[in-house]
Amino acid sequence: MISAEEFLREHGVAGAGTAEVPGPATPHSATHGTNYGGKRRDDGARQAKERRDAVRVRRGSGFGYTLTETPQDEEACKEAALRLLDAAARSTGGLRSKLAERGYEPQVIDAVIDRLVELRLLDDEDYARMVVRACVGRMMGMRGTVMELTRKGVDRAVAQSVAQEAAEQGVFDEAAWELGRSVARKARACSIEVKRRRFWSAGGRKGHDPQMLREVAHALFAADANEE
Repeated sequence: MISAEEFLREHGVAGAGTAEVPGPATPHSATHGTNYGGKRRDDGARQAKERRDAVRVRRGSGFGYTLTETPQDEEACKEAALRLLDAAARSTGGLRSKLAERGYEPQVIDAVIDRLVELRLLDDEDYARMVVRACVGRMMGMRGTVMELTRKGVDRAVAQSVAQEAAEQGVFDEAAWELGRSVARKARACSIEVKRRRFWSAGGRKGHDPQMLREVAHALFAADANEE
C-alpha cells in the first residue's frame, strides 16, 4: 500500500516539514493581474486628458482660464465678465464669445450682458468709435474698418452706422492721404511704377475706396513722375 504522504507527494502537494514550492501562475491569475495594472494606467491617462481638456490657455491674451464648474451661476458669470472688461474694452458680441468659451450657459450670459448694458458698462457704439479711431491711426479705409468692427463682435448694422458717421467727417479720406504719403516716403528711391503699385496694394489691403485711391495716386505720384 502507498502511504498518504507518498500519495500527496506524487500529486504535487508538499507534506509536513517539506518546503512549499509554488507552481507557475495559471493563465487566469496572470491575466487578472495584468488587467488591474492596465486599468490603473488607462484611468490615469483618461484623468490626465480630462484635466488638459478642462484647462484652456489663451496664449495671445496673456492669461489662462479654466472652464467654469458652475455654468448656471449668474454671479460667477458676472464676475468673469467684469474681469474681462477690466482687462480690455469689448463689444457685447466679443464679451459673449469669451464667456461662452468659459462654459457659461447662453441664458446666463444674456442676463449678465443685459445687466452690464443697463449699467452702461457695455456700449457697442462707444466701443465702435474707439475701434474706428484705432483703425484710422493704422491708415485703414471704411471697408476695412467695418470688417475689423465685425471681427471684434460689433453688430454689422452698428459697425456700418458708426463707420459712416466717421466717413462723413472725412477721416477715411485723410487716412488714404496719409497712406499715400507714407508709401512715398518709404519708396523714395523706387520708380514711380513701384510707388504706385505699392500704394494700390496697401490701399486694397486696408479697405480704402478705389475712387479715393485713384485721387491720391494721381495727386502724389503723378507729381512725382513730373519731377522725374
